Amino acid sequence: MKIEEIKTELIKLRREIKHHNKKYYDDDAPEISDYEYDKLMNRLKEIENLYPEFITATSPTQIIGGTARRTAGKLVPHNVPMLSLQDVFKREEVEDFVKDMIEKLDAPEFIVEEKIDGLSVALKYSEGELFQAVTRGDGVTQGEDVTENVRVIDDVVQKLVDAPKYLEIRGEIYMTKKNFEKVNERQEHLGLKIFANPRNCAAGTLRQLDSRIVAERKLSMFVFNLQAVEGIKFQSHTEAYEFMTRNGIKIIKNYAICHNFDEVWTAIEKIGNYRENLDYGIDGAVVKINNFLQRDEVGATSKVPRWAIAYKYPPDEKETILKNIELSVGRTGRVTPTAIFEPVILNGTRVERATLHNQDFIDDLDIRVGDTIKVYKSGEIIPKVSGVNFEKRPENAIPFKIPENCPVCCHKLEREENFADYRCINPNCPAQLENHLLNFVGRSAMDIKGLGETSIPKLIEEKFIKNIADIYKLKDFREELISKKILGLAKNTDKILLAIEESKKNNPAKLLTGLGIFGVGVAAAKDLIQHFGGILQLSKATVEELKNVKDIGEVTAKHIFNFFSDEGNTKLIEELKNLGLTLETEIKKVEGNSEIVGKSFVLTGKLEKYTRDEATKLIEKRGGVVKGSVSKKTDYVISGEDSGSKLKKANELGIKILSEEEFEEMLNG
Repeated sequence: MKIEEIKTELIKLRREIKHHNKKYYDDDAPEISDYEYDKLMNRLKEIENLYPEFITATSPTQIIGGTARRTAGKLVPHNVPMLSLQDVFKREEVEDFVKDMIEKLDAPEFIVEEKIDGLSVALKYSEGELFQAVTRGDGVTQGEDVTENVRVIDDVVQKLVDAPKYLEIRGEIYMTKKNFEKVNERQEHLGLKIFANPRNCAAGTLRQLDSRIVAERKLSMFVFNLQAVEGIKFQSHTEAYEFMTRNGIKIIKNYAICHNFDEVWTAIEKIGNYRENLDYGIDGAVVKINNFLQRDEVGATSKVPRWAIAYKYPPDEKETILKNIELSVGRTGRVTPTAIFEPVILNGTRVERATLHNQDFIDDLDIRVGDTIKVYKSGEIIPKVSGVNFEKRPENAIPFKIPENCPVCCHKLEREENFADYRCINPNCPAQLENHLLNFVGRSAMDIKGLGETSIPKLIEEKFIKNIADIYKLKDFREELISKKILGLAKNTDKILLAIEESKKNNPAKLLTGLGIFGVGVAAAKDLIQHFGGILQLSKATVEELKNVKDIGEVTAKHIFNFFSDEGNTKLIEELKNLGLTLETEIKKVEGNSEIVGKSFVLTGKLEKYTRDEATKLIEKRGGVVKGSVSKKTDYVISGEDSGSKLKKANELGIKILSEEEFEEMLNG
């Protein structure tokens, strides 16, 4: 690979991993399985090992965990770092670890135990009394104080029988599968958010501000490590476990003491064989040195202890019969095929559906209705189809093709060139109507204050709105709207109806943004109206004419052309015109000189005399456009204090850089 390609992949990997770290640690809503996340992280480590000169302090490989959040309590410092474990995925990697420890240490004992899938917490006792419970937070400096919530967990011992001066232990708070099902049943009954899996539910529950909710959801806890102790000495992990057991502390009971690799691997396989029957989730097996002095001897890196590893089991995979492929239309018009198959049990839960993503995915795996498919689910997250057992394929199996028309509104589907997704571009498609309307009334489009996430669904449900044009007919139903209190009482209803009428005067660029044409955002809409003078002229433009507009490429040009070629959309535009919306604008004579008219600008860094909004308005007033990112089509980059990656990219592309003084000179002609 070329150096530039390596740098590009590093940036992409780091950005993607940071996104998933936030979803996992901060939002408690992971989007991918542990297995897929581990593949991303391992690829990043592989590149950084080959090119250590590209390692940065902010790389995910250099950061231990999530960020501490102020939700359930204040931030408190860690007395002992709560490090993560080095993950391994192959038998050979486990063998290498065991051999390495045997070479470095004198007859080491290994403990193999379950790796509980939950939320890590440290419990601190003074003179036998529990006085603080802290989450992992950033793993090194601080975590969240969740003491009050932890006190209501039945497994947590409040007072020890044997009372050392100070004791700190680390455990995993989790939710049993049975209690998880009860919580989700209640959430569904109350019309609230359903949790994706027990780990998410446990994490979200522990961060509740009301400890009564924590008690109600019945969390559990296993303790798996001694962090620190004063007033008593322990020689080993098992000795510490014996002390904890005497004091009623719930430890991970299913552990094995091993002396060589064969014993270690047998213990790992044993856990793997029974894990599906457990009433709690595990995402691997931990192998660690038993003796505390030997742990100190091998030490730790800034991120992981050298005396332990976590073996991650491969995804649980089973075969089942594909009964059907259902199509659904999302709020953006994207058509998603879903596999419906004979139910199977994966990681202890019943699974009968999995996304097939798009037509390319179906074609690549050659998936057909009636096939015996392979389904897996790693980390109790999202079920996925990994392949087909072709030896079991029925003779009459027919290749599946997404139809040409939308399964909801029967409108012709559009497939973007070089992309896998099919989309319904009908703005009146019931499946995406709510999203279209929210976009239309939003601040960047028609900016109709009072219409939003609360009122739009009600208006659709009561059948006042079936398409965008119906917004401007609401005034005809004033009395009914007031009687049903859909927009509030009379005063608020009149206020919203007035805002709707006022929006008719908006610049057609705002209307064009609101139409939701794929690829046409605020900046593109302004460029198009500036170029053509209005929506009616734009609607008659060819693909080639559209491509002549600055920053409009062939893909976006085709989307625009297809939108205005559609009969339903043509009727919508005509109806909006008849309702009094502004579709055309005079191209005003702009101030300033030709250096700005039609030119593309990007702002970066902090300007002294102008805010971003002020600078943007000055440029647009003189006929220029402001973009959010630097590309080959950018004419100027205005650079202020603390300019970052945009300035670097502009230099790489050879784009003209303007200081604030040069920008002022340009404004003044």
